Amino acid sequence: MAENNTDTKSSNQMWGGRFASGPDAIMEEINASIGFDKKLFAQDIRGSIAHATMLAHQGIISAEDKDKIVHGLNTILSEIESGNFEFSRQLEDIHMNVEARLATLIGPAAGRLHTARSRNDQVALDFRLWVKEELQKTEQMLTGLIAAFLDRAEEHAESVMPGFTHLQTAQPVTFGHHCMAYVEMFGRDRSRVRHAIEHLDESPIGAAALAGTGYPIDRHMTAKALGFREPTRNSIDTVSDRDFAIEFLSIAAIAGMHLSRLAEEIVIWSTPQFGFVRLSDAFSTGSSIMPQKKNPDAAELVRAKTGRINGSLVALLTIMKGLPLAYSKDMQEDKEQVFDAAESLELAIAAMTGMVRDMTVNTARMKAAAGSGYSTATDLADWLVREAGLPFRDAHHVTGRAVALAESKGCDLAELPLSDLQAIHPDITDKVYDVLTVEASVASRKSFGGTAPSEVRRQIAFWRARN
Repeated sequence: MAENNTDTKSSNQMWGGRFASGPDAIMEEINASIGFDKKLFAQDIRGSIAHATMLAHQGIISAEDKDKIVHGLNTILSEIESGNFEFSRQLEDIHMNVEARLATLIGPAAGRLHTARSRNDQVALDFRLWVKEELQKTEQMLTGLIAAFLDRAEEHAESVMPGFTHLQTAQPVTFGHHCMAYVEMFGRDRSRVRHAIEHLDESPIGAAALAGTGYPIDRHMTAKALGFREPTRNSIDTVSDRDFAIEFLSIAAIAGMHLSRLAEEIVIWSTPQFGFVRLSDAFSTGSSIMPQKKNPDAAELVRAKTGRINGSLVALLTIMKGLPLAYSKDMQEDKEQVFDAAESLELAIAAMTGMVRDMTVNTARMKAAAGSGYSTATDLADWLVREAGLPFRDAHHVTGRAVALAESKGCDLAELPLSDLQAIHPDITDKVYDVLTVEASVASRKSFGGTAPSEVRRQIAFWRARN
């Protein structure tokens, strides 16, 4: 009991004389954020060191006090990293916990650290630094995922598979071309990450509570020390802004959606009915009752993570939508959403990168499926336009009749006798069979960005140069 009283007293001392008695249990529970914002300890200490160094450089605090503060902060960093730091809920958040410990370590000099700053710009700094580092990590992970797809695309530039629309067989493509579609998707995600880093690359520290400060601080100095491009330009917006967190969650939601689409395809492809790919035991689980089962659980969990990420985005948008300028305590609820989404996204990218490299591709099964569903029907229509001079709509009608005939006979288009095709249209010759195989269909589609193996390899080379 005495220990609790001491902690409460310490908390009250941090706040000052206005709060003579401690908060009750409910207020303490709703107000404390140390349970999650302790994740920001490294950023908080790094920001405080930069701030103290600037204060000394500007003659606002003495060099002696600065040295004590920096030494004390480095000691606290070591204590936290080694697990020897005791976080207190009574001290509310990471900022107060660090400052209280600093006072214990170095005495009155610790009180000078908070000169010319507020918890408002301090938390904005810590959180912005954390999000920037997380975006840089995400960029690296997306680069790894793109590299995995490039390797599979190169390996399967000529491997024929069915291309789908409405999940119905549409036209033959190559598996390499399909892989490159995901390279484009995740490449856009990486571009969004890079733009987000540019957007947030401004230092909040020095905005103070909301109006700036009367002390002669050098915000450009702290911005440079902390690796930011420049300081923010409006103190009210600085402490009000959580766009950087919302943008991170938006990026995470879009990337998660892409990962989920890929996961869905892996789930479908790995069924016995498709049999296009097989995952190893490293990314599969069995059934507790059915010994024959091999479930793509890793892909299914990646698909599910998207829901959590989307929820985090909606939650933070909802938190921020009704807040007047500048800072409101509601904004304390921003971090858990971002931390959870970041963890989910990291895990999903890592799992998917592993699955892309791990899966065994059944090229024979893919090729057999590529010819099903009359997938070369468009090639027949295109041949009629090129060789017989038909308008495309007429060619489309003729091809439809040919498909109906093949369907009634239970054969593929390439298996229809020439006499049957000529009965539908007399200008059809035996040269039409050159375009009715899936290999010929794929090889013919050499338009920029098309599925022809030569074009797939061109796009692989382009992406390898920029990856």
